[in-house]
Amino acid sequence: MSEQTMTIREMCDAFDVTPRTLRFYEAKELLSPIRAGQKRHYTRRDRGRLKLILRGKRFGFSLEEIRQLLDLYDIDDQQQTQISRTLDLARNRLDSMRQQRDELDAAIAELTDQIALGEGVLAGKTTQTA
Repeated sequence: MSEQTMTIREMCDAFDVTPRTLRFYEAKELLSPIRAGQKRHYTRRDRGRLKLILRGKRFGFSLEEIRQLLDLYDIDDQQQTQISRTLDLARNRLDSMRQQRDELDAAIAELTDQIALGEGVLAGKTTQTA
């Protein structure tokens, strides 16, 4: 194989993933390495796709959403459709993440108050009013 490809071990080391993860993404048709017998050889395209898969997962996109976005790359419109759809999904995900953050902030504030109340009770400074 050429220097343009990587083995499964090289991919695992470069992207900090397991062989099982790579095989799973291959089974989900997110990656399509060159097969030489039992060996897999990952191309530059596979490396780029894996980078996008991992980024998408970090942002909370589903594997199906990621697969659909990656498939849009092959449409011959200079990636306009892919970029547009990615932006739509990203905006929706960002809104969802902000809502989750607001809910977490409220829960943290309430829990902080409850801890302070409990500490006060233990210290004998106040009576329990929760």
